[in-house]
Amino acid sequence: MLVRFGNLLFIAATQTLFYFTVYGSLTGKSIFELSSDVAFIFLVLASVFIAAGGYVINDYFDIQIDQVNRPRKVVVDRWIKRRNVIIWHGLLSLVGLAFTFWVSKLSGKWSLLFLNVLSVFVLWVYSTTYKKALLLGNLLIAVLTAWVILSVYWFAGKGWDAQYVWVEGSETYDVKKFFKLSMAYAGFAFVMTLIREVVKDLEDMLGDAQFGARTMPIVWGVPVSKMFAGVWLSVAAGGLIIISLYAWQSGAHAISLYALFALIVPILLIIRKLKIAQQSSDYHSLSSWIKWVMLAGILSMLFFLKS
Repeated sequence: MLVRFGNLLFIAATQTLFYFTVYGSLTGKSIFELSSDVAFIFLVLASVFIAAGGYVINDYFDIQIDQVNRPRKVVVDRWIKRRNVIIWHGLLSLVGLAFTFWVSKLSGKWSLLFLNVLSVFVLWVYSTTYKKALLLGNLLIAVLTAWVILSVYWFAGKGWDAQYVWVEGSETYDVKKFFKLSMAYAGFAFVMTLIREVVKDLEDMLGDAQFGARTMPIVWGVPVSKMFAGVWLSVAAGGLIIISLYAWQSGAHAISLYALFALIVPILLIIRKLKIAQQSSDYHSLSSWIKWVMLAGILSMLFFLKS
């Protein structure tokens, strides 16, 4: 459980797909051309190592709560000593920042280094302070999840100063479209992560309450928390319906049908399941459903691949 390899793979796959499909389709660059970009490889490695460091420090401070909520998955003090966990957090974070340094040096975008240093700091304060706070911890994780997408835009984007940017002299790509797509995917990641964090708080109420956490279900109650998640699920479904209708009118029927059956229908089912959920196992199942919807959202990037 310590570094959550599945989640790290998800992060790497998200950034890789976004760069190769969305950015690649706009610039006309082939997968071979993009895969030779060492700076992008370093960017993905930086994201993975920083996230791994965040997971490690989160488990360090959550050991008591995890012993109640998920005792079989506790690693700290069972397989690795607590003092070594701190060392691992430092090493993983430093390696992530070292990769970010090289990305910044190769791309000339030193703001990336600042933002990833900020990410490491946010992961620390989240684990030490804000994870048990009302809503703020949920928002921080949602923002960091959106940053997985936005960091690729920050790395590859050419700014907002023109509609088109020259690429290799003769080719152009629409930078505003790249920005809009980046915001769309980042917004989807933000909303779905925020919902999942609230659902996880509902799942973990027992252990959280024992150790003085002030998460949404504990402070506002289960009905309000379910309503909060339901409203955001409805917002996500509504936004996807609009995108689906626009895609259908534009002739992209495959994308429209994919959005309907892989994203909209599952979200509506999640809303229904959320209404009747009562036990921790129900919320755990909902959390898994949300992860699958997020995966389906990421896989939609494949529609940008050119034949």
